[in-house]
This record gives sequence, structure tokens and C-alpha cells, in this order.
Amino acid sequence: MNQTIKHISVMKKELIESLKIKKNGIYIDGTFGMGGHALSILKTIGREGRLYAIDRDPNSVFIGNQIKDKRFHIIHSNFSKILNYAKYNNIIGKVNGILFDLGTSSLQIENEKRGFSFKKNGPLDMRMNPHAGISASEWLFKSDINKIYFVLKNFGEERFSKRIAYAIKDYCKKKKINNTFELVDIIKKATPIKNKFKHPAKRTFQAIRIYINQELEEIKKGLENSLKILKPGGRLSIISFHSLEDRIVKNFMMKYSKKATVPYGLPITENKLETLRICKLKIINRIFPTQKEIEKNPRARSSVLRTAELKE
Repeated sequence: MNQTIKHISVMKKELIESLKIKKNGIYIDGTFGMGGHALSILKTIGREGRLYAIDRDPNSVFIGNQIKDKRFHIIHSNFSKILNYAKYNNIIGKVNGILFDLGTSSLQIENEKRGFSFKKNGPLDMRMNPHAGISASEWLFKSDINKIYFVLKNFGEERFSKRIAYAIKDYCKKKKINNTFELVDIIKKATPIKNKFKHPAKRTFQAIRIYINQELEEIKKGLENSLKILKPGGRLSIISFHSLEDRIVKNFMMKYSKKATVPYGLPITENKLETLRICKLKIINRIFPTQKEIEKNPRARSSVLRTAELKE
């Protein structure tokens, strides 16, 4: 693992404030990464507090294992399985706060051997856990045009998804796409109109990464399971980095914060209406990074921090 890679956690101060950390509380960092947010939580909780961290990237788990603190536990897994670990550790309904930072870690982006970056040449892998699933190279080689088109269109919102899908499969008739710059070259040739403010491969790389790692399904399951783990008054704080992620988080919070609706004119009392509520969450706020943070850490530019609280 490259020990020189540095990562600046996005909206660290705002995230800690959003969790309203209690000294002896129990917290879960569902996306440990390089541990920036986790270390801030450890500095804030007291001697009896506890922090459970989860990450599917073995390099992140390696970093977590370097933290020698009896209050801290690192788990190698996907955060969609957060409920299993909460059951195992007997903390169902006892957790004061859960955070998910949905961004890709510098540990992944800056390491060309992981294949996440269109700016660095390396094996076209893109798996957050390199020991699970198939690589992006293998998937592109095995998939048909319609499948690739669907992924690029829906997970990358790529304007030229059909042209790029055809170009990829045309290339794969001759050979497998083994490295990132091969894929970048295919995308560039298939893109008829260039946007000088955006790299032509950005959306395609995002789409393939989301699909390979099943990121959107991870988020949906992680959010639903979080409701079963938090204690009343517990906080859920999510940092998202693109519209697909943020839409899922926003819709989830809206779904569980609205009251039941009944047809107009239906005779029903306020008390009865109250019993029909599916409302479990109180939306606290939505925060964007400051201009100062964006200048210091350009990756924060597209981030959004949303926080909700489980009702008492």
C-alpha cells in the first residue's frame, strides 16, 4: 500500500457537529476510508464511548488496524451489512449516530493500480474490494452493448452512452481493455462533442465504478438498516458527491419524515391520523462546503451533507 497518499476528509467539522456527539455514545462510521472522520469522533467521545468502523477496502482496514484504542473496532465488510454487525455487537437500538461518507477515497483514486482514475494509467479494475466480484475490464469484455449502454446512461448520465458502448464492444472484438488509458482513448474517439470543463471519460468511469461496486444498492440497504440500529434521538449523517447518491439520500429522508396522507374528505381524527404516521425521521438540515474548504480541497466541491434524527 502506498503510505504517501494523503486524504482530506470533507466537511469534517460540520459532520462532527451534525452528529451532536455524546461523550459516552456509540457511533458507527460506515465508510472508514482513511479514517479522517473516525479519528475526529474518537477525539470527541469520552472514555466510555465506542466507535465501530466498516470498510470493504482491505487497505482501509489495514489503516484501521493501526489505531490502538480500546474504544475503536474496525470491520472488513460492506456497510449494507451494518445490521448484521450491530446484532453481533448487541448495539441494536443503542447507537447514537451513524455516518456514511459516500465519496471515493484517495486511497483508491490516487493509486493507479486500483484503476479508478481516468487521469492515471493502470489496470482497469475499479473494485473497492479487489478480492470480490469481477474487474471492470472483465465486465466490459463479458457484457453486451445493451448492458453497457444501460449502465453508462443510468449510472453516469452520459450523453453519448450509446456511441461509447458500441465503441467499447467494437474494441473488445479484437482484445480485452486491460488498462485505464485504453478505455479513455476509446471514450475520446467515441465522443463527438468535447466539453472543455469536463474530462470526456469522467461520466463513463463513474458509471462503471458504481455498477462494479453496486454502490447505489449499498446506499439503499445501508440507509434502511440504519433505522433499525439508531436509538431514539440518534443522528444519521450522510455526505454524497453526485446527484444519483444525493437523490437516494434525499428521497429516503423525505419518505421517513412525511406524515401519512388520506383522501380528501375522509372522516378521520387528528389522533387517528397520528397513529397512521410512517414518520420516523426528523430532517435536521442540508449543508454544503464553504468556498474556503473548496479552495483547500477541490474534491469537496460537489459534496452535500444531509442529517436526520430518529424521532423519540
